[in-house]
Amino acid sequence: MATRVKLPDYVDRMAEVFADRHEPDVTLAKELAYRVRRLAHRLETEIKRELAPHGIELWELELLACLLRTTPEHQLSAGALMTQLQLTSGAITNRITRLERNGWVTREFDPLDRRSVLVTLTQAGEERAMAVFAVKTEAERALLSALSPAVQRRMNDDLRTVLVALEGPA
Repeated sequence: MATRVKLPDYVDRMAEVFADRHEPDVTLAKELAYRVRRLAHRLETEIKRELAPHGIELWELELLACLLRTTPEHQLSAGALMTQLQLTSGAITNRITRLERNGWVTREFDPLDRRSVLVTLTQAGEERAMAVFAVKTEAERALLSALSPAVQRRMNDDLRTVLVALEGPA
């Protein structure tokens, strides 16, 4: 079996600067944190670039997807959307307003609690999301293709462990 040569990345160069100032476990955590942030930034940037010609932004697709996953009504409270998308109340209000202007969602008071707003995916919103999901999925697949499916599964499991420790179970 051939030995894989590990080529240095940008984080390796950064780590050379701080490695002698920290214990090895601190350096390891620091390197991982940098790599996760760099990868997240790269994924988001590339996916946005792929979606741009289709006239939809990543945040729009993510909000539509949240509603699409809630079957059969395709409806969530603004508060539930805020929690799922990790946004502030002001940000979620602005985003809902933009999607409402596009005709992709409707907004109404919850008949059971007039203090709560229900956001519902429209047929046009569902069609718009479905039309571009494949673009996002292909971009994700291509960006992570350097990793085998087995490695992707392991990384998913490991990152899930970290997220559950930080956020609690879903």
